Amino acid sequence: MKSFYSPEYKLGILGGGQLGRMLIQDAINFNVHVSVLDPDPHAPCAAICHEFVQGNFNEYETVLAFGKTMDCLTVEIEHVNTEALLQLEKMGVNVYPKPSFLSMVKDKGLQKLFYQAQQIPTAPFRLTEDIRLEDPASLHFPFVLKSRTGGYDGKGVLIIKRQEQLAEALPGPCVIETLVDFTKELAILVSRNASGQISTFPLVEMEFNPDANLVEFLFSPAAISADIEQHAKALAERIVTTADFVGLLAVELFLTTDGSLLVNEMAPRPHNSGHHTIEGCTTSQYEQHLRAILNLPPGHTDLIQPAVMVNLLGAEGFSGPAHYEGLEDILSWPGVHVHLYGKTHTKPFRKMGHVTVTGKSLSEAQETARRVLQRVRVIT
Repeated sequence: MKSFYSPEYKLGILGGGQLGRMLIQDAINFNVHVSVLDPDPHAPCAAICHEFVQGNFNEYETVLAFGKTMDCLTVEIEHVNTEALLQLEKMGVNVYPKPSFLSMVKDKGLQKLFYQAQQIPTAPFRLTEDIRLEDPASLHFPFVLKSRTGGYDGKGVLIIKRQEQLAEALPGPCVIETLVDFTKELAILVSRNASGQISTFPLVEMEFNPDANLVEFLFSPAAISADIEQHAKALAERIVTTADFVGLLAVELFLTTDGSLLVNEMAPRPHNSGHHTIEGCTTSQYEQHLRAILNLPPGHTDLIQPAVMVNLLGAEGFSGPAHYEGLEDILSWPGVHVHLYGKTHTKPFRKMGHVTVTGKSLSEAQETARRVLQRVRVIT
């Protein structure tokens, strides 16, 4: 059996975006040979992986041909051809997360049914084939409408506050979800390897950009009680155990006004809510994902220091070759760590990079992070 550090061992990643790029950066430390499949020849991974294959990760034959040459296959985006992954699994390729889990999680309707079947607390919901065919009298405004498939980075989600908005509603199969009255949006990362070893990272708190519905700031540690932390940890561990999950799972949660935790969504891969772990924790989320899929012991997840993550989003009104205004200025500030994703072109609200700010206290890191957001703009 090949060792993961052997030159003959090959790890494949479906998707060549920034998550794959940061995964490769940790794979280099383990001397893991990484191949990437992505349709964009200029994808962030293309310049740093051992082998780049341009191709559509949604096409059965393309994924099958790519995966046949791998010892282990993983994803940095869940919207991939899972039928091909199921066949590769039968052929003896280690596919993590498992294709059956990916098939469930990439469909928000199946996700909600999973929570329901496993008695995992989530917002009340029902499924619809098309909201425009629903009797408005049967709808309880306001509610959240989510496309069952294809949504990402705030796309495919719409809050419907009144009947008149139904005309602009999302077409096709959707989840109709009760609008939850919450005080905080939280996230927890949990890893599990094939031997069943489980590890969790400290809970984090997220602050969203109201226009883009994207995370603008992430705070670690979250300002919550020890009881809430333990409850979130128990929920995350229950999900990965029940599902026989292998890899890293991000679980997004609502803390409601009555102190309850509800699972909102989950992502079976490194996630925006874990970028801060590179500087903020003993082990990064990317190394932890590698450890899990290679069936290695999990790394320690202790928080080294308070950390705040700021997403660098493309500025409104700018589309074209990317220019980072103010970047040189913040590099002189203490505790500032810049991560650019290698995307040559920007557009409004596109994720172009992130900055993690560490400090002696969370308030100190928060103050610097808000200054970063004011100073840096991604323009053309």
